[in-house]
Amino acid sequence: MFSRLKEDISYVFERDPAARSTVEVLTAYPGLHAVLAHRFNHWLWNKKWHWLARFLAHISRWLTGIEIHPGARIGHRFFVDHGMGVVIGETASIGDDCTLYQGVTLGGTTWEKVKRHPTLGRNVVVGAGAKVLGPIEIGDDARIGSNSVVVKDVPAGATVVGIPGHVVRPSTDQDQVQRIQMARRIGFDAYGQTRNMSDPVAHAVDCILDHLHTIDERTNRIINKLVDTGIDVGELEIPAIKVEHLGESEELTPDKVEEGAVSDRGKS
Repeated sequence: MFSRLKEDISYVFERDPAARSTVEVLTAYPGLHAVLAHRFNHWLWNKKWHWLARFLAHISRWLTGIEIHPGARIGHRFFVDHGMGVVIGETASIGDDCTLYQGVTLGGTTWEKVKRHPTLGRNVVVGAGAKVLGPIEIGDDARIGSNSVVVKDVPAGATVVGIPGHVVRPSTDQDQVQRIQMARRIGFDAYGQTRNMSDPVAHAVDCILDHLHTIDERTNRIINKLVDTGIDVGELEIPAIKVEHLGESEELTPDKVEEGAVSDRGKS
């Protein structure tokens, strides 16, 4: 039990750069509280203590703003960020390493007592306000854009946006696969970024990731040539980008900008 809790806390730190301490995560993260409560409620549900499980789930909803039916199946390292207004239905199934943001609904489309809620694969991210409805399957590594309405299956590695949701990044796009891999190496989740979206910031991020991939590939070729000649270059990992590191940079003021410009002119 404690190892599972430790795993949950570490995943919060991985997914939320605002998390500063274990005490903060344990006491001030309703998403974690809702998941912990659901595990107990799900155990009660499986033991046929249905009323008690539903009642405790109702209390958890009142305390956290997150409604998870005790019958829902949830994997390891599930993270609900912010969480207010999240609804997860009875027959929903969520794989490992998934992330949901506020206002997400994993809902049903029928009143019949059948499988009527979505199944999410591994490492799926569902953006704020998105609605994923019906007994559909969302493939591994898929991304659901904010406020999208998804009623059809989503292939692995795809990004879906819009109403109704449509795929804007097919899983066969090798460039996007490379971007995902590079983004993970530097500690950045390229959520919802694709050239097919009319977003100049997203396009700029894609260009940076492509540039990093090219540099990485050239560096590997140079290292391989050095190794072939008997030179040991050792191992060097790319450090992950941390938001708190960015905050440590010196604040730029108009005076400092002008001083930097003067300094640059002096060097020239």
